[in-house]
Amino acid sequence: MRPPVSRPRPISLAAALAVALPAVAVSSAQAQESTGQPLILKSVKQLHQTKRKDARPAMALSADRITSEMDQTSTAEGDVQLRYGGMLLKSKTLRYDYPQDLATAEGDVELSQNGAVLRGPKLELVVDKFEGQLESPTYFFAATGGSGSAKALHFLGDQRMRADEATYSTCPVSEKGEQDLQDAKAGKKGQRDWELVTSSLNLDFDAGEGVAKDAVVRFLGVPILAAPSLSFPLGDQPKSGLLPPNVNIDNRSGVEYSQPFYWSIAPNRDATITPFVMTRRGPGVDSQFRYLEPGHRGQIDYALLPHDRVTGRSRWDLRLNGDGDITPNWTYNVHTERVSDDDYWKDLRSRMLSQTPRLLSTDLRTQRDFSFNWGEMQTYARVQKWQPLQVAQVEDQFASPYQRSPQIGVRLQTGADESVLAGYLPTGRRARLEGGLEVEYNRFDLPGGALSSQTQTGERMHLLGHVSLPFSGAAWWLIPKLSVNAASYNLDQAVDATGRRSIGRTIPTFSVDHGWILERNTSLFGQAMRQTLEPRLLYVNTPYRDQSLIPNFDAAPRDYNFDSVFAENQFSGVDRVNDANMLAFGATTRWIEDEKGEEQLRLGMVQRYLFRNQRITPDGTPQTHRLSDVVLLASAHLNQAWWTDSTLQLNSSDGKVERTVLRLRYSPGPFRTVSASYRLARGQSEQVELAWQWPLFGPDRKAVAGGPGCAGAWYGAGRLQYSMRDKRFTDSVIGAEYDSGCWILRVGAERQATGRAETNTRLILQLELVGLSPLGSNALKVLRDNIPGYRSLSSERSAFGTYD
Repeated sequence: MRPPVSRPRPISLAAALAVALPAVAVSSAQAQESTGQPLILKSVKQLHQTKRKDARPAMALSADRITSEMDQTSTAEGDVQLRYGGMLLKSKTLRYDYPQDLATAEGDVELSQNGAVLRGPKLELVVDKFEGQLESPTYFFAATGGSGSAKALHFLGDQRMRADEATYSTCPVSEKGEQDLQDAKAGKKGQRDWELVTSSLNLDFDAGEGVAKDAVVRFLGVPILAAPSLSFPLGDQPKSGLLPPNVNIDNRSGVEYSQPFYWSIAPNRDATITPFVMTRRGPGVDSQFRYLEPGHRGQIDYALLPHDRVTGRSRWDLRLNGDGDITPNWTYNVHTERVSDDDYWKDLRSRMLSQTPRLLSTDLRTQRDFSFNWGEMQTYARVQKWQPLQVAQVEDQFASPYQRSPQIGVRLQTGADESVLAGYLPTGRRARLEGGLEVEYNRFDLPGGALSSQTQTGERMHLLGHVSLPFSGAAWWLIPKLSVNAASYNLDQAVDATGRRSIGRTIPTFSVDHGWILERNTSLFGQAMRQTLEPRLLYVNTPYRDQSLIPNFDAAPRDYNFDSVFAENQFSGVDRVNDANMLAFGATTRWIEDEKGEEQLRLGMVQRYLFRNQRITPDGTPQTHRLSDVVLLASAHLNQAWWTDSTLQLNSSDGKVERTVLRLRYSPGPFRTVSASYRLARGQSEQVELAWQWPLFGPDRKAVAGGPGCAGAWYGAGRLQYSMRDKRFTDSVIGAEYDSGCWILRVGAERQATGRAETNTRLILQLELVGLSPLGSNALKVLRDNIPGYRSLSSERSAFGTYD
């Protein structure tokens, strides 16, 4: 199991040498071939030529003058070139000893192999064994764009080498243009913005390990990272050792410094232990354990702050995530997160994984699948618990969802094609009855932290079933369907004044779904297009059943949008079913470019017509208007730079806007994107958002950041969210990036709302040495998570991937 992407390699000189020189372990393609796995093509920055183990490559020697003694020696002078397999050796003079297979080259020696260029005054090399020494070498690696020098480079065979007093950097010697870049490729001495220096670098590809002695990273002449001895993996296999430190600053915890240590326990197990100290809260430790067993996989995270000096108590966060196979058809899943206290999400948000930090779940599931010639069956069991994190302000408290302890059920489904279930039957398939059945038992409890107004608990047994008969033609479908929702409740509290605790109901639904997909050739703004017209009708008839005494354990109103208009029930869950005698109708038309098949324009409209008043509605108010709200949709991608899409919900009775989402994005090229959005839910929220990544000043890098010359350039990046209803900024981030070409500095601030009048402000600072490791806080992840279309400035230059 590999370390996660967010753990960069601690040293890149070794990785560059591993890519460049003949002492390369078996390539990934060879490994895939040997294990019988299919080969996967990957783009590389140089061609690799491998030597057959059962045959010695041909040797070719050319020069201005060559003198030879048969089977003894050859001496070449003037423009000497020795080719052996994928290796090219150039020099002014060369002497080759046939019995010893020894080549001695002097004068402007240049050795090229797999995209690497090594230069030095003298080389002694046993060619086939690849043993020897290059004196005072300088080197340039095409794979990484980095260069450096060493006192000596010792070739110790196919799988080992040693470099004495080695340096490495992706920075040119100076920043004055193309000539200096060529000097950097030649490895000429000079001042670099950053440089890695080691007294000794040993690489053992058989053991898969590299060891650097007295490794120091200097930035602008100042040592910023040092280690007396640093070991690291060669290739993709994990290796225990220190990872780059992290620094975070926020207004709640002060300055935080953490030092991760990666522990490779076994090929399928690893752990990361990260001690940290906060200037305001004190020391603590983060830990992560991962495992990958046959049929089982998972991860355990535990963050501990033994004594928080601000709150005076111990604080922790525990996360368990795992899944696996009990048998080939019987699976299980475990997902849980728990924290020590209600304020954890405010003070230590960065240590939480949940997307809903105020509502943490524990979800344990198991499922057994069965396959039959008529369809499939699943039996399942589940336990679901919640930890709501409430605040003191009553207006900011929320109702907790119910816990399932347990949930046990069985589902049966006929073998319908997915396209049938989605509402479209392919042409040529004979119509047949399709159906499904779900029978389930639930015990509903309330978690600690539930509101005092939440009192009802109890048990429910429900049955959901449907049967349909799909028909279709070349471009149409017609699906009549009969459904039933039946539930029986045994409650802990009385439902009425008589003391009754048991109640039940059965609600049938009849529906007919009908639609067309029509096409024609046309044009739009002078371009050849294919236009579609996709009308759809859905008739639903559900009788009214009084549900005022029925508890609501899991039902919630569906958002009214382009898709939910065609839902048979306006509630999710089981406990609520709206009555209906209505027709949902609408149409979508799309313009699709013929040449590339890209959608350029989409327009749509949907609405409902009620044949009788609806008494059970999502907002609790009976619907007496025949026409429901209308939903309009539009999206356009008329050229490569502009995207826009919008949805609009209009009240049919007064014409007012109930909900709307408007989005616009402009991206004329790499590292240039601006997006704006507006969201309105009448009576609930109104919000505008602006996000961007854009050059501020410096060299123009429309194609690739960090072009020749590596002159610095500033970029702005950020996202601002503003609540027009509350008249304040909510979750936002704003930052700037300086790209020197071989290093990138990211600075900024992230603001997260933790209450109506509370915020958590975090400063972000990260220095990325291109081709090495990022240092500081994880600013790159913050920018990527917050800015639509954001692209890392180093994405085109790093040979080792993009760091999270």
